[in-house]
Amino acid sequence: MSCNYINLQISTQPYVLITAFKYATMKTLTEFKASLNLPQPDNNLSVQLKSLWYDGKGDWHKAHAQVDDQTDRASAWVHAYLHRKEGDIWNADYWYNRAKQVRPKVTLEEEWEALVVHFLSTAKI
Repeated sequence: MSCNYINLQISTQPYVLITAFKYATMKTLTEFKASLNLPQPDNNLSVQLKSLWYDGKGDWHKAHAQVDDQTDRASAWVHAYLHRKEGDIWNADYWYNRAKQVRPKVTLEEEWEALVVHFLSTAKI
């Protein structure tokens, strides 16, 4: 996990330097999985990664709540995965269609990992 530092100069105190921490940015699946040991997801994660984080923690309902009201294709893709995991294949296929994706023929774990890798690689830092 890498940490980015931001140095700020206080105008009223020209010689006082404050180092503010930007949240650690995850770049790998291993780092993402390690973050599952934390009590909360990083605030800088996208809604899709927060959803996958909660799913990785075993909280399907909180994961679903992250993407349930979203209308973008990326969220629809995660939404589809969640309904596939739930066993609601008809609903999953509806969301895969909205995401312009095809239901994969891989395990749920493999799909989860592929989604995490995809969204980490497209994350705006």
